[in-house]
Amino acid sequence: MRQGKFDNRNLLLFFFIAFAWSWFFWLLKLLGFNLYVAPFGPFVAAFLLTYIYEDTEGIKRLLRKGFDPRIKKIWYIPTILLWPVIAGLSFLLASFSEGVAPKLEILFQPWLILWNFIYIFFLGGPLQEEFGWRGYALTQLQARYSALLSSIVLGVLWAVWHLRLNLMYFTGPQYQVGITRLSSTVILFVFVSILFSWIYNNTGGSISATLIFHTMLNLSTYVVFPVFETETGLAYYFFSIIVVATIILAVFGAKRMVRDKSRINYENK
Repeated sequence: MRQGKFDNRNLLLFFFIAFAWSWFFWLLKLLGFNLYVAPFGPFVAAFLLTYIYEDTEGIKRLLRKGFDPRIKKIWYIPTILLWPVIAGLSFLLASFSEGVAPKLEILFQPWLILWNFIYIFFLGGPLQEEFGWRGYALTQLQARYSALLSSIVLGVLWAVWHLRLNLMYFTGPQYQVGITRLSSTVILFVFVSILFSWIYNNTGGSISATLIFHTMLNLSTYVVFPVFETETGLAYYFFSIIVVATIILAVFGAKRMVRDKSRINYENK
C-alpha cells in the first residue's frame, strides 16, 4: 500500500536502512570481507523506499534529478569553484603560517586532477551518498521544516553516519580529526550541510549539482589542497566554511535559502 510521500515513518526508515547497511558492511570489512558496498547505504535506502512508495515513476524522477545537468548556468560557478577557493585559501594560509612551501605540483598535472575527479565521483562518496542525503532525506525534511533546521538535522546525522568509518580508518589525518575532535566535526558537517542545501535548493533540487559539489569538496580538500595534512589549515578551513554559510543565510534567508522562490521546484521533478 502506498503511503504519503512525506510520511514521517518513511524518513525514519530511510535513516535506519542507510545506517544499518553501511555500518554492517563496514563491520564486515573490519573482519576481512573487502566488499565495496558499505558506502551505498544512503543510495540503497533512497532507491528502495522510492520504489516502495512511488513505484517505477518515482525511480525515474530520482534518476532524472541525478543525471540531468540542466541547471541555471550561473549556479555552476559555486558548484564547481566554491570548494577549491575555500580549501585553496585555507591551504595557502596554513603553508604561510607554518613557514613551509605549499605543495601544488598536482596543479600542473591536470590529467591527475581529472582522474581523481572521476574516481571520487563514482567511488569516493558522491554517488553513494547524494541520492540519499539530498535527493531523499533533505527533500522530505524540507517538506516539514525550514532549510536551516533541515540542514542541521541532516548535518548531524551525516556526521554520525561517518563515525563508523572514522573509527575504522583512524590512521588517516581526516579520520583522526573526526574522532579526536568529534564535536567540532559535527559542527563542521552542519555548516557543510547548509552549503549543500543552498546548492540543492537554488538548482531546483538537482542531485546532479550536489554530486558535482560533493566531488569538488573531496577533490579540493583531500587531493589538490590537502588541508588535513597541515597543522593550522583545519582552523582556516573551519572558519571559512562558517563565514560562507553565515553569509548565505544572511543573504538568502534561513527558511528556504533561496531568493527566487520559483527555484524550489524539486518536489514535482
